[in-house]
Amino acid sequence: MPGKLSARNQMKGRITKVKKDNVVGLVEIELSTPAKVTSVITADSIEEMNLKVGDEVTAVIKSTEVMISK
Repeated sequence: MPGKLSARNQMKGRITKVKKDNVVGLVEIELSTPAKVTSVITADSIEEMNLKVGDEVTAVIKSTEVMISK
C-alpha cells in the first residue's frame, strides 16, 4: 500500500465484480477469509486505478466508509 494510512482495518482480497455508471461504481472484493466486501466508489476512481476483475486489492475500512487501495 503506497504511503502511510491511519486506518487499521485493512483486508486483502481479489476483485470479483466491477459495475459502474457515469457517476459511481460498485467494486466487489472476495477476501482471503471466506467473506465478501462491497464498496461504492466514484466511476472516476475505478478508471484512475484501472480496477478490474482479478486485481488484488486491499479494502480499507474507516468509520462508515470502505476505501480501496491497489
